[in-house]
Amino acid sequence: MTGRSARAGTTARAEWTKLRTVPSTGWLLLAVTVVTVAAGALAMAGVDTSRCPAPTECFEDTTRVSLWGIRMAQIAVVVLAVLAVTNEYGTGLIQITLAARPRREVVLAAKAAVLTVVVLVAAVPGVLGSLLVGRIVLPGHGFTPANGYPPLSLADEPTLRAATGSVLYLGLVALLALGIGTAVRDTAAAMVMVFALLYSFPVITQLVTDPRWQERLGKVAPMTSGLAVQATTALERQPIGPWAGLGVLAIWAAGALLVGGLLFRFRDA
Repeated sequence: MTGRSARAGTTARAEWTKLRTVPSTGWLLLAVTVVTVAAGALAMAGVDTSRCPAPTECFEDTTRVSLWGIRMAQIAVVVLAVLAVTNEYGTGLIQITLAARPRREVVLAAKAAVLTVVVLVAAVPGVLGSLLVGRIVLPGHGFTPANGYPPLSLADEPTLRAATGSVLYLGLVALLALGIGTAVRDTAAAMVMVFALLYSFPVITQLVTDPRWQERLGKVAPMTSGLAVQATTALERQPIGPWAGLGVLAIWAAGALLVGGLLFRFRDA
């Protein structure tokens, strides 16, 4: 291992130590898993086959419904990601961090890597749990093999893509929030900005009456485009393709990290 790699590894371990010793971290990661499953179960409780005269005419995307909890779990992800950087500014620990590791880009990269890993680890059981609940609950609502609705399974390519994409979605939301938190440095302001960015676009899209502008907004909105990866039916009705939509969210996250990283690099701590 080279000296640079060793220093990077040491920085990553330091960031992991700081993150795991914050009392709220464990609860927020637990919330990511639990909320994903619980909110998904609530969403599944409200669907049945009344709008599905036949499998080919079904308007319910059961995979997407089962993964609806991702929309709520991202709140915990945003809080965790913002606190990962603003908490250091609030306590003054950032001065010690930068004294020990003057290369700020390495510090931010380590924060991003550690944060992404822990969010993905928390997201996986949440997504798998949601699909398991879907296999159990949805047949009781008429979505049975006898009626032409196979159970949710990761062996099904669209379901596997939706599950994988949902996990990656939360990881990208974490990076988006980390970038904004780094740029703003204030916990409340950063959270407001991230939540406004995620949740305001869908509201604005619904208020716009022009279908062309609705489609355009849907293609650039970070949450709407990112969650397109969950769609497994009627893909032609989506404003953007599944992986392309996740790519749009990745661009938002990269942009936020770039701005946050530049400000972190060139301004006073």
